[in-house]
Amino acid sequence: MSTHQRFDHRISIRASPTTVEQCLTRQDLMHRWLNPALRCEPIGDWSTALGAKSRFVIQIPLWEPALISTVVEREPGLIVWAFEGFFNGRDRWECCPDGDSTQLLNRFEFEIPNPLVRNGFYWFAARWTERDMAAQLQRLKQVAETQIARIG
Repeated sequence: MSTHQRFDHRISIRASPTTVEQCLTRQDLMHRWLNPALRCEPIGDWSTALGAKSRFVIQIPLWEPALISTVVEREPGLIVWAFEGFFNGRDRWECCPDGDSTQLLNRFEFEIPNPLVRNGFYWFAARWTERDMAAQLQRLKQVAETQIARIG
């Protein structure tokens, strides 16, 4: 079994790329769609600028594993976080205009260096992670489309 894993998910959102991007860059909006078992804490001031760091904590009873993430690519409509910890990889979010909507791509690529953690992930969490990514995109879509309703 390869140690490299990649999950791709895409969703169409009836909102502009700018509005969708705000759901990725504003911490208050991010916490509305992020899995409630995850906590995102800034290291320093909250930012999604190139080089900004944050800590993603998975809130599991008796253990709260964390990933340190750094923004490694940033341009309008694109944010790529690289992370290190029990997973090493990248989480890419790309907003592509599509008429009056936005196609949002989330690509989660990673390796799990520790064989025990890797086997546990594949045994317990791989399918859950992939389903949760799709559910997060549905929640993000709802947040973005709600933002449009508030503006309009």
